[in-house]
Amino acid sequence: MAVSLAGTENAEDRNLEAEMTALGRRARAAAARLADAPTDAKNEALRAAAAALRADAELILAANRRDLATATGRTMTPAMIDRLTLDPRRIEAMAVGLEEVAALPDPVGLIDSVVSRPNGLQIEKVRVPLGVIGIIYESRPNVTADAAALCLKAGNAAILRGGSESAQSSAAILAALARGLEAAGLPADAVQRVPSQDRAAVGLMLRLDQYIDVIIPRGGKSLIERVAAEARIPVLKHLDGICHVYVDKAADLAKARAIVLNAKLRRTGVCGAAETLLVDRPVAASHLVPILADLIAAGCEIRGDAATQALDDRVKPATEEDWSTEYLAPILSVRIVDGVDAAIAHIAAYGSQHTDSIVTEDAAAAERFLARVDSAIVIHNASTQFADGGEFGMGAEIGISTGRLHARGPVGVAELTSYKYRVRGTGQIRP
Repeated sequence: MAVSLAGTENAEDRNLEAEMTALGRRARAAAARLADAPTDAKNEALRAAAAALRADAELILAANRRDLATATGRTMTPAMIDRLTLDPRRIEAMAVGLEEVAALPDPVGLIDSVVSRPNGLQIEKVRVPLGVIGIIYESRPNVTADAAALCLKAGNAAILRGGSESAQSSAAILAALARGLEAAGLPADAVQRVPSQDRAAVGLMLRLDQYIDVIIPRGGKSLIERVAAEARIPVLKHLDGICHVYVDKAADLAKARAIVLNAKLRRTGVCGAAETLLVDRPVAASHLVPILADLIAAGCEIRGDAATQALDDRVKPATEEDWSTEYLAPILSVRIVDGVDAAIAHIAAYGSQHTDSIVTEDAAAAERFLARVDSAIVIHNASTQFADGGEFGMGAEIGISTGRLHARGPVGVAELTSYKYRVRGTGQIRP
């Protein structure tokens, strides 16, 4: 059954509708084959795809240069350009990511629990693939490789819809992945790209509930909101990364300076970058002054409350909007607060339930923060930039889920499975 573009008489739209329906059918057929594919075959496909990425590095870089040349005529932030840009190091990182996923345990078929009932029934809870996963992302061509690897290892087929900015890069990466699948005797249709950059294709994809089991959007707030509003399919959401670092009165100054600088400036365009710094009032002078000096010297713009401005005349006034802004740029909002409870209250009011960190040597304050901050990732004495599946030992990740259902935090291989119950009997009937 085709997905309907109700009311349209446009031949181009009807062709796109037919293409999307055919794409879904092929993905469903591939998912059926992958569901019971041997672990060795999946691992062989991933290793062969890694080798193909390395062999095609120059082709991929050339495609990326074409994407970048096109992007210069569009309105793109430095963070978006950084995400779009590939170089030999990033291609090698993609290839290594595929190999790391190949080395991970296969979650499919793992038995989570076994229950023996008094009537003799044996009930097993066993891990199974989700099926077909639709992934919509913006200007990150590396997501093409990461998403494909994770879906494949978990026995899922993937339909990918990358941003138009990265179309040529993603196509070149996908060609290498397809060679890896074919080398292992697995269907190349296990990973497919949406054939059009038309926005109508996204709308059609969000209504392919006959073929797609889960949608994972990875991108800006407008993309996430559109997917959540239009999808007929369950959505695994990744909202803004409004991440906080709270420097407590019991913080070690050297740790605090290093953690804040890294959390904000290691890479400003990633979702785990800190966007707000909260500092306990008793250490505003002793701790915040040198931290501000570090950040400003490194090229970071500071937007602070009145108390922060009083400590350094280079600090710009923060507006109410700043506290809920994901800058993805070398800009940091700073507020002085009255203790850990005030920091927790600020995070609850303005945060996005992504990643938040406390710097303190007070174990009780740390435990209070870790217990009461309702975020997917909460951290003690470390940078928020550890919000990454690779750093969690998961290999590549599709994103950080900020929701509460099915998966939360880094979405790796295990999070791309569901489960079913296998019940073994010896002739029992229910009275």
